[in-house]
Amino acid sequence: MENKTRKSVLVISTLDTKGVETLYLRDKIMSLGINPLLMDISMRGKGDSPAEITPVQVAEAGGSSLEEIHASRERSKITNITIKGASEIAKGLHAQGKLDGVIAMGGSTGSLMATEVMRSLPFGLPKLMISSTAALPGLSTRYIGTGDIMLFHSVIEISGVTDLLKNVMDRAAGALAGMVQGDVVAAKSKAAKSVAITMLGPCEQCASSVRKVLAGAGYQVTGFSAAGISDRAMEEMIANGLFQGVVDLAPGGVGEHLFGFMRDAGPHRMETAGNAGLPQVISTCSVNHMTPSKRKYKPEYHERRKYDLDKLRTWIRLSPEELKEVAVAFAEKLNRAKGPVCVMLPLKGWSSVDYPGNATFDPEEDQLFNEVLREKLNPHIDIIEVDANMEDPAFAEAVAQAALKIF
Repeated sequence: MENKTRKSVLVISTLDTKGVETLYLRDKIMSLGINPLLMDISMRGKGDSPAEITPVQVAEAGGSSLEEIHASRERSKITNITIKGASEIAKGLHAQGKLDGVIAMGGSTGSLMATEVMRSLPFGLPKLMISSTAALPGLSTRYIGTGDIMLFHSVIEISGVTDLLKNVMDRAAGALAGMVQGDVVAAKSKAAKSVAITMLGPCEQCASSVRKVLAGAGYQVTGFSAAGISDRAMEEMIANGLFQGVVDLAPGGVGEHLFGFMRDAGPHRMETAGNAGLPQVISTCSVNHMTPSKRKYKPEYHERRKYDLDKLRTWIRLSPEELKEVAVAFAEKLNRAKGPVCVMLPLKGWSSVDYPGNATFDPEEDQLFNEVLREKLNPHIDIIEVDANMEDPAFAEAVAQAALKIF
């Protein structure tokens, strides 16, 4: 009988291919004083499953049947059905207060499926993925995405309960036990005034100064590195009700999405706060620069004005037409906002990269963006121009005061 005083964790695996290994992990978790709940996401197994949540239940929760899955040769289709069903069941368990953590094991397919289920669960719930393919180029970022997932590289294949694999699973079970036991700070902020702020290295001083002013006024400020992933995660966390306001200093991911560059933050960047009616202060750090992958450089990019952040990262200045296109996208998103919006425009450079003598410094060209934005924005949206560089103390003070006024 289930012990209600114990923590409960969901164990996700494909028991048709990793049954013995999964049962060992389950028993190890149980020996640590935690109730394991097995979810079998097998798509080809024919026999009865020993899991509490069987492939039949997963398929039905995904709007299909195990018979349909077995009969189909469309791998992507049945994979999506299984992920949908497993996610719906996991979210239901969490909503009922029956889930304190989740752990999974798998190779490429199993890891992709299980981590997608994990990403459907809220920030703050412990999540651990044991994967034999964690180190393959490109896969770890797909597994983690915007999720707060601990990725445990097994190194060896998950095949046969050898002493080496036992060592891996024992350590993973112990790690999860540590995460779910004891008192953990609630993921949902208890602060009545919780604010999200985006930042990048070239506007770090501004972000730090704004954060200090807001913290002094009683706000709890959480930062997000606006490099394409953390700012996507910020949008998701705003949608989940974790914040009451946003200071978006570095929304460069909007333009990066338009042009398909490395800091692409998705189609809904700079929309979620507006949809929720939250107050926003918007600025322009990095918006006048782009970061295309060097493997995908167009010939003309080599002729553009550029700035090397370091040996791995180069910022290339947007063309005048690209600046105007980004300004239109900003206006379209901000005009739909249901809450107050204030746009802060520094007139002497949009980051520490923008300084006299640097090839990409061009405040007159930046004015093209400002003019289009002013023309396209709804009249009720405030635009404040500050005769300073974004990293000047005067600009940070102006941003902080604008935030205090509308928060």
